[in-house]
Amino acid sequence: MSDAFLQVRDLKVHFPIRTGGILIGEYTPLKAVDGVSFDLNPGETLGVVGESGCGKSTLGRAVLQLIGATDGVVSWLGTDLTSLNKKELIAARENLQIVFQDPLASLDPRMTAGDIIAEPLRNYRPTLSKAERRKMVEDMMERVGLLPRMINRYPHEFSGGQCQRIGIARAMILRPKLVICDEPVSALDVSIQAQVVNLLMDLQRDFGLALLFISHDLAIVRHISHRVLVLYLGKVMELADKAALYATPRHPYTQALLSAVPIPDPTKERNKDRILLTGDLPSPLNPPTGCVFRTRCGKATELCASQTPELERAGDGQDVACHHWKD
Repeated sequence: MSDAFLQVRDLKVHFPIRTGGILIGEYTPLKAVDGVSFDLNPGETLGVVGESGCGKSTLGRAVLQLIGATDGVVSWLGTDLTSLNKKELIAARENLQIVFQDPLASLDPRMTAGDIIAEPLRNYRPTLSKAERRKMVEDMMERVGLLPRMINRYPHEFSGGQCQRIGIARAMILRPKLVICDEPVSALDVSIQAQVVNLLMDLQRDFGLALLFISHDLAIVRHISHRVLVLYLGKVMELADKAALYATPRHPYTQALLSAVPIPDPTKERNKDRILLTGDLPSPLNPPTGCVFRTRCGKATELCASQTPELERAGDGQDVACHHWKD
């Protein structure tokens, strides 16, 4: 039996897009997420990487059912979240939290930092006294690197990094078991990015929670993740342990992404082989037949156009969806 907190099986999120004009009323499905499967274990961080528009954020929101799934199963501790009604889903979210990409936009400008962090407590711990709630908020503020005396300040009085710490404190105040981090550092300066990533790792260690860390920065993902899921046009290209993926990437798309990661050594950076992807990301309204990556892949053959590759084991802790990964 699996020990996974979270089990996602063949998850699909398709948005109906009107393509036939107002009078005709024809709709075409935009396949933002198209058959994604993975497990997430207690205390584990699964990194989700890919280009902008590949479906990373939609996947994260669909796991929490902030966006309804078109098909598939999202099983949390044995319960399918897609089958729950609104009341049951609200109760389940006590253990399921999210940290958003834009620190300032995710906070209500009319609420103080203390009220923002305390909001989950008011919803899920209504029996707490005002003094008890304030004490928990001040302790959490201190834990994420904010001074408790800032409790009555408003979001516009904080820096971007401090606003993200408020968002993290809000997500952690209930001691959840799973936190989805949707590009939580992409809007921050590089020096602040490192601080926030290290804070998330410390909180994970202290609280024993699982993280789904969504990012386009493979250097950050390498630092924080235990396993990595590579997403392209809503489909999984590769799913592997961090060490295996960075040492021996099997999928051509993964290889191209890793070739773009800067190397601190100037000599190695100048001399490394770069894999440049040709063309633009295809539209999810009209994805390529067979392998969705074939239109930008140097290894593509007629087989890639006619058959969709399935995830298959390519090594210890490494699965890849490519017809030619052995080449």
